[in-house]
Amino acid sequence: MSPSPEELDELLEQAVAARERAYAPYSDFRVGAALRTTDGTVFRGCNVENAAYPATICAERTALVGAVAAGHHHFDAIAVVGSGPGATTPCGVCRQMLFEFAPDLVVHAAGTDGATMTVRLGEALLPHGFGPARLRAAGGGTAP
Repeated sequence: MSPSPEELDELLEQAVAARERAYAPYSDFRVGAALRTTDGTVFRGCNVENAAYPATICAERTALVGAVAAGHHHFDAIAVVGSGPGATTPCGVCRQMLFEFAPDLVVHAAGTDGATMTVRLGEALLPHGFGPARLRAAGGGTAP
């Protein structure tokens, strides 16, 4: 079931709150995410930068990792908000990580100028994505 516009706005508010906790001393580009499970539980995440740049982790992945660590594997929506103008969408790595669990995930993205965008992950942000179903079709793996 797709989230209502009101539910997406509520997720966006939670993403804004998460953005305030971001640790971004190098880029000064703060990102917050709020990932909703299919049972309605919301996990927040923020980007955490590191002087060794490859160790940096995005807000979407911190939310996802927290949700999985808490035992959740089914998601229906995520809100992502960055500290700059224009809708901040997940990076390629985050798109792939989210696709693993929810190819039909509704992504509600925003920026500081009020711009928003709402799309489905597998349709608009990662069409033809590579996920567990592809491995099972090839006879490998038994991932969910």
